[in-house]
Amino acid sequence: MNIALNRIATGAPREPRTRVEETFNAIRADIINGELSPSSRLAVDRLKDRYGVGASTIREALSLLISDALVTAEGQRGFAVAPMSVEDLADLSETRILLETHALRQSIERGDDEWEANIVASYHRLSKAQERLDTGDADAMAEWEERNREFHAALVAAAGSRWVGHVLAMLHHHTERYRRASLIDRSVQRDVSAEHAEIVDATLSRDPERASAALDRHIRRTAEVVEAVTSARRENI
Repeated sequence: MNIALNRIATGAPREPRTRVEETFNAIRADIINGELSPSSRLAVDRLKDRYGVGASTIREALSLLISDALVTAEGQRGFAVAPMSVEDLADLSETRILLETHALRQSIERGDDEWEANIVASYHRLSKAQERLDTGDADAMAEWEERNREFHAALVAAAGSRWVGHVLAMLHHHTERYRRASLIDRSVQRDVSAEHAEIVDATLSRDPERASAALDRHIRRTAEVVEAVTSARRENI
């Protein structure tokens, strides 16, 4: 079973059906959360103890994560967490902009009343999560990420392409790895709520030019903030 390909790109993960899928989800979450560091080796024996499953389950889950580009294969050396870099984030951001703005334009053209209602509902949930995050509640991060995935998925839900939805879901997980730094470090000012509000207003106004431009700026801003945070940390070392 190809979990990566058959995953439904709605933003909210479904309940795992097998131990392999459960392990896949757990390792993926730990990579995205930074519990497993970029470029670190993924020794099967250690992962067996960490996740309480057999070696074959670990290897199959890691193989599936390779297809999501969160894990790399190192030949005879085994597996490793995919590295992170400013250059990779720039490439990732450009790819997201290309696909996500295209899908948003299609959705604006094809979306119906139900599509609009789902955007409003997902935006409301995201705004509530943002409020809790802004109070400094560390536990709100996971909720915010889930609501953010749902929001972005709702925006492009009427595009009508299963493949675009699948690729965007994968790219969003990679962006999440980087975005967490910009959400945790408040040294760089950013009004994420205003960015989301602008996207929603333009989208519901059925203005594809303004909506795609707002989404473009939103994605680029994440890359800019992460780069600024990374540069500041290097200067302080």
